Amino acid sequence: MESCSAVEKELERVVTKFTAIRDHSDKVISDVTTLFDDIKRALEDEKQDESISERHVEILNEALAKTKDKMQRITTEHRDLHGTVSKVGKVIDRNFVSDFTSTARTDALTDDKNLKLLNAIIAQHYYRQGMDAVADSLIKESGLSEEFASKISTNSDFTEIFKIYESILNHDLAPALDWAARHSEQLEAKNSALEFKLHRLAFMQILLRGVGAQTEAIAYARNNFAKFVNRFQKEFQNLMGTLIYLPSGIQNSPYKHLISPEMWAEASYIFLKDACTTLNISKDSPLSVVVNAGCTTLSALLNLKQVMLSRQVLGILCGRDELPIEIDLDPENRYHSTFACPILRQQTSEDNPPMKLTCGHVISRDALNKLSNGPILKCPYCPMEQSTDLAKFIYF
Repeated sequence: MESCSAVEKELERVVTKFTAIRDHSDKVISDVTTLFDDIKRALEDEKQDESISERHVEILNEALAKTKDKMQRITTEHRDLHGTVSKVGKVIDRNFVSDFTSTARTDALTDDKNLKLLNAIIAQHYYRQGMDAVADSLIKESGLSEEFASKISTNSDFTEIFKIYESILNHDLAPALDWAARHSEQLEAKNSALEFKLHRLAFMQILLRGVGAQTEAIAYARNNFAKFVNRFQKEFQNLMGTLIYLPSGIQNSPYKHLISPEMWAEASYIFLKDACTTLNISKDSPLSVVVNAGCTTLSALLNLKQVMLSRQVLGILCGRDELPIEIDLDPENRYHSTFACPILRQQTSEDNPPMKLTCGHVISRDALNKLSNGPILKCPYCPMEQSTDLAKFIYF
């Protein structure tokens, strides 16, 4: 972010200078044009048979000198602008590093198994986006086995969800309403508002046809909103209030937000989120999650690279299976429970798992080994002494 801010400041400086030069140039050109218009009118007022007087020659020479001086100033300012623009490139080169080799594990892709997994994840991403032809070509050209390919190409649940998601964005609610009706009990168990929001959009679509569709809209409300009245009483009242403004148009009413494009975007997002939750699948493809996490991490790794480079320990970055620093991703990208040892202040791992003591307190295995005195351990949080052999491995 600091790098982006530095470049942004330099760009703002260029834009400010360019705007100032443009305004000054417009004023200068306007002044010169006005000057010559005045001279033209003065010459036209002279009698045709009379020659130009010495005074007029003097005025013309003075006007030409002023014009030449003003044009030279504009040229100088324009030349100075080139120097300011060139500084932007230097700021970009100074703040953004183009060499990312030290932050990547290129050796990971030399393994044939890992390469197949990468191709499979990319193909799965294309399937999830509805680009089946591209995914099929990738599977064929990468040489993935039929069994491997069948596992990633049969994700029919998400394929259906993505098509319905696109249909909502195109204002076609029929597939989404059909899906919501089939999963109505599951959505209600999760206290989801999806089904109501879809029916609300369908109701508003009917009303947009005008006063003549009022009877149809009321019938639709009676058939589909009965089970939502208790949960969405206020929203239902707003929907009924729209009927009053049918003659003048809902777009001119206090309820115009109900027909805004944001309502469709909201419904499509809620459908994608709730549908994936209902079917226990991720709404984001593994490829997009990895790419977003990598972009978030890259800035911190590049800063760390400079420190390690000065201390000549750069190999730590790409010589281990875990990062040397902790990267805080968004909560939605946290998929596993974690436990940090309260004694050593470090996150547990497979090599250093959490251990439950007989008194109920939990510490890491490394902490247990460091605190134990032979086979006896005194809990660091209570006075209870116990045998280290009785500590149990905990799974989160």
